Amino acid sequence: MNVPITVFSEDQAEAFDRVAELLASAGVDIEESMTLPRAEGGQGALAVIGKAGSGKTMLLARLAEALNEAGVETISGDYEGRRRKDTRTLAILAPTNKAASVLRTRGVAATTIHRILYTPLYDPEYEKIAEWLLGNGEKPEVEGLTQAALDRAFAFFQTNKSVPGALAAAGLKGSDFILGWKRREDPLDIGFVDEASMLDKRQFEDLQEIFPTLLLFGDPAQLAPVNQSGAMVFESLPAPRKLTLSRVHRQDLDNPILDLAHALADESLTFDRFERMIEEAAARDDRVRVAARVEAGMMARSPVLVWRNATRIRLIHAFRAAFEAPGDALLPGEPLICDGIELPLKHRKKRLDLEARGLIKGAQVIYLGPGRRAGFSRLHVIGATEPQVSAASIVKIEVPGEEEPFIPFAANMGAAFLHGAAVTIHKAQGSQWPEVQVFAPDLYAASRAGRMEAGLPLWKRLAYVAITRAEERLYWVTRYRLGRPEEPLSTRDLDAPVAPFSLTTENPD
Repeated sequence: MNVPITVFSEDQAEAFDRVAELLASAGVDIEESMTLPRAEGGQGALAVIGKAGSGKTMLLARLAEALNEAGVETISGDYEGRRRKDTRTLAILAPTNKAASVLRTRGVAATTIHRILYTPLYDPEYEKIAEWLLGNGEKPEVEGLTQAALDRAFAFFQTNKSVPGALAAAGLKGSDFILGWKRREDPLDIGFVDEASMLDKRQFEDLQEIFPTLLLFGDPAQLAPVNQSGAMVFESLPAPRKLTLSRVHRQDLDNPILDLAHALADESLTFDRFERMIEEAAARDDRVRVAARVEAGMMARSPVLVWRNATRIRLIHAFRAAFEAPGDALLPGEPLICDGIELPLKHRKKRLDLEARGLIKGAQVIYLGPGRRAGFSRLHVIGATEPQVSAASIVKIEVPGEEEPFIPFAANMGAAFLHGAAVTIHKAQGSQWPEVQVFAPDLYAASRAGRMEAGLPLWKRLAYVAITRAEERLYWVTRYRLGRPEEPLSTRDLDAPVAPFSLTTENPD
């Protein structure tokens, strides 16, 4: 077996062995790298839980690698070809595009839950090209496409492994080769779900219908979905179905951000003492900084994390003022958060189009500029495999003290957006950024409120989630002040090829 179990900690190795037993009983032997045809039924759900730094992602990646070595086919959500009846399949899922992109940067072929719940219907003519690119057929002859166009598609696919991207290189749009979308009817096989603390009961039930064998990877110290009363779906599993990892990894022992996160487990820790710990960490390590103000420039790509909506709105207003944004328009480079799709039932196909490209509720987006029609926007979807889209948009900018948001422009229907320069800690869950600003006055207010969630002080859960969003550096902001940006907003950091297809509520923009 090629998977280096020796790099695992003791609890990781034990969890790996337990999962290997589960998979073996489902007909996939990762020890001997062999598979059997899938039988009826499966092995149900198993949870691997642990706090930040406990090695959940490493374990997930090693298990995925072992399954691939055993011949299990990974379903990426990019394109699904025709599978042999005896093919075993694996899908690695995350609740959001941002969370999926965190896994992809670590070499794990992850996609969103939504993208697996719905499957595209392909035009049979262009499906021949996709099968050829995947090595399942001969080079086709397609009316309207030259051999040079097919060669461009092939060259693109060799580098990027994206079927839609390759078809775009041949001069096709998504509306050419995708006829529509439908709810997945045929079950898959094995599912891995990262950031499982974000799953609600309905999503869990949907996944159980599709995957006979389901592994959940989650952090019990994070915040549960709002509608779950502080409970996470994996907590309902029986004890033998829960594997717990502890933090014992050498690479994490010298990480001051994780040290602070794990210190929150101390029941006697007060907010004041925690702030002193942050100050002490900042004095000896540059990866933790105590800041007297929020930096507006950083908010353009990494939202400041807050607890209260009122704080979020005030900081967004201050951000726009600092960049001298006009009251009736957006500046290219402003961050947005998708607040859902506002379409009537008869436009279900368009809704699925938008959601499949990453415009699901909570998606982080950068505004690139207006589209060619009134109410249309060119957008960069953070974490999406093909991030640039054009969509009919309804943009809402909340104003301090006003009940109704200001709407600088809006299509009659389409994707709705809120401003994203500041977000609540709850909505930030599942995302990570290299540098993160945490607005400490809000956490102090939570500590003063004395609220509890699932047996823990709410401020500790909020602090834990907020500081573990930082990959490289944590800024602990202590005052209601905003530092002006050093340069104007820009989209230079988002330069990328035009998207293979535009997703709109009308014809492509």
